[in-house]
Amino acid sequence: MDIEEARLEAEALRKEIARHNYLYYVKDSPEIDDDAYDALMRRLIELEKAFPSLVTENSPTRKVGGSPKEEMARVPHEVPMLSLENAFTEEEVLAFLDRVSKGLGSGFPEIVCELKIDGLAVSLIYRDGELVLGKTRGDGWVGEDVTENLRTIRSLPCTLQGEVKGILEVRGEVLMKKADFEALNREREESEEPLFANPRNAAAGSLRQLDPKITRSRRLGIFLYQVVRPETRGLKTQWEVLRWLERCGFPVQGTEKVCSSAREILDYIEEYREKRHHLPYGTDGVVLKVNQLSDWPKLGETSKSPRWAIAFKYPPEEKMTRVADILVSVGRTGALTPVAILEPIELAGTVVQRASLHNADEVSRKDVRIGDRVVVRKAGEIIPEIVRVESRFRDGSERVFKMPEKCPDCGSAVVRLPEEVAVRCPNRNCPAQIKEGLLHFGSRSGMDIRGLGEKVVNALVDQGLVKDLADLFVLPLEPLVSIERMGEKSASNLLKAIEASRSNPLSKLLAALGIRLVGTRAARVLAEAYGSMDRLEAASFEELSALEGIGPKIAASVVSFFRDPQNRAMLAKLRKAGVRMEEPGKAPLLIPDSPLNGKKIVFTGELSAMTRIKAQDLVRERGGIPVDHVSASVDFVVVGENPGSKAEKARRLGLEILDEKRFMQLLEGRLEAEKEEA
Repeated sequence: MDIEEARLEAEALRKEIARHNYLYYVKDSPEIDDDAYDALMRRLIELEKAFPSLVTENSPTRKVGGSPKEEMARVPHEVPMLSLENAFTEEEVLAFLDRVSKGLGSGFPEIVCELKIDGLAVSLIYRDGELVLGKTRGDGWVGEDVTENLRTIRSLPCTLQGEVKGILEVRGEVLMKKADFEALNREREESEEPLFANPRNAAAGSLRQLDPKITRSRRLGIFLYQVVRPETRGLKTQWEVLRWLERCGFPVQGTEKVCSSAREILDYIEEYREKRHHLPYGTDGVVLKVNQLSDWPKLGETSKSPRWAIAFKYPPEEKMTRVADILVSVGRTGALTPVAILEPIELAGTVVQRASLHNADEVSRKDVRIGDRVVVRKAGEIIPEIVRVESRFRDGSERVFKMPEKCPDCGSAVVRLPEEVAVRCPNRNCPAQIKEGLLHFGSRSGMDIRGLGEKVVNALVDQGLVKDLADLFVLPLEPLVSIERMGEKSASNLLKAIEASRSNPLSKLLAALGIRLVGTRAARVLAEAYGSMDRLEAASFEELSALEGIGPKIAASVVSFFRDPQNRAMLAKLRKAGVRMEEPGKAPLLIPDSPLNGKKIVFTGELSAMTRIKAQDLVRERGGIPVDHVSASVDFVVVGENPGSKAEKARRLGLEILDEKRFMQLLEGRLEAEKEEA
């Protein structure tokens, strides 16, 4: 195939993939299955690898995320992104409508009602239908360049449908769906990272990441609602703007309505007071906009907000209930979490019966007792939380909660390590930990094994069919069929999902293993840095600590995980079961016939030509494995100036010792090439 044939095929593939992205992420009506979509994407990746000059800024392959940035560039807004004035009562809404009517002097105007998305406002610039710049609102006058991160949002078209010539600026809101927010916070809690307070904070934090790959992993969405300078597109009303945005391929909410009276507007607000709780994304109000765009300049704006729009905000829903009990759950890391069992109440569209109290310190801080009357709300309208205790209702029958001294599941004595708030069960064979570990292993952020739900996991562990993660890959069909409500078809589908997970990349496996403090972000960093489980297993604390985004706490956790004989045995079982232990496309660069390929190498002392970190990187590129400790399995020990005790130990063991000159000779051919490239 010549480059012209490749160019034509690549262009056709990009258009086809963009169309399927629109159908899947915007219209929710896919025409092809995942396998067919993946085949299109793989073919485009192949073409772009074979012909690098064909890669475009807005290729669908770019949605996997580009390289990290050092910092966010600040970029000005040509037209300021003003915030909206808020209204909290019906009276304030009516006052706004009265001001608009008087300002226009032509009777009651049409008003478009749109749900107010609880997200992060952004501005997008397209040139001839291609995305060239994306900015946050910032202070309204200057925002941050988040173009690469926006390109990772699957529902956002980087190439518009139809002919859209010239410069186009559109504005909208980046959001995180409720289910994705809950999953992200579960993962952060398990990794002992601070939780996001609500989906808006999660979306903002995700969009402003320096590494686009992290943004991509957060599964952000977006809705568009404004065209800057709409008159240049022949648009006369806000309703026309929304429909035009749809035709260009932009995601639009679809819940908006044109209202011709105050009664219609108030009815719309009332309709979504309850209805909004059943949407997959968070909304905290209704935006009212004058429909006729020519009226906007007549009404004008203040220094902070336009006079042609207002945002009605729903008050947060809080209800009182009683704490019937406080139970303790055991997580996959052994952490014991107190959970308040509540007398059922309906809150934000669902029945709430439980609220996490996180840890013993939180229980003490809020002074929550069994039998207390408490006020409950949903943080970000999603996660139930106890806001406060109404102590005035106490009658003396309430009971102070104390964390148990023994694990409620296996009976082992619990421990609390210094500088930790968590109380833990130290028993690695605790059934509760095994169950939680299996659920995490099969979760979407882990190995993504569909059908491995709570009921199935409980049955597998209780019946002794699964004692560790590796046992999943040798499960026979017969005992699965006997699980209640499983059936042969469901059992067969589960086994297929387990089989498919064998080929997941190393980053998915690392995130699934349940290594303390290692979530999807850290797993990706480790997989990209080392490329294989073997090389990661051999990594030293110093090496790991030096990685961007890892640090000493995660490094210590990783080293501890690989030193544990039980973990090493489980990994051996996973290898034997055919589970993939490499990161595709991230395997170290192997220099043909390199004498370092597959060799374990220890460094001691200072090198004059380079840092130890640089030397270790060069070893990895040649397929070698830098290790920290001298043992009989080590192939080479490189000795620099002022070596430590490792050199003496290497001599006692009879290991091959290299001085810096000889080590450089092993690298010489590649080093010369590197100098020329530099």
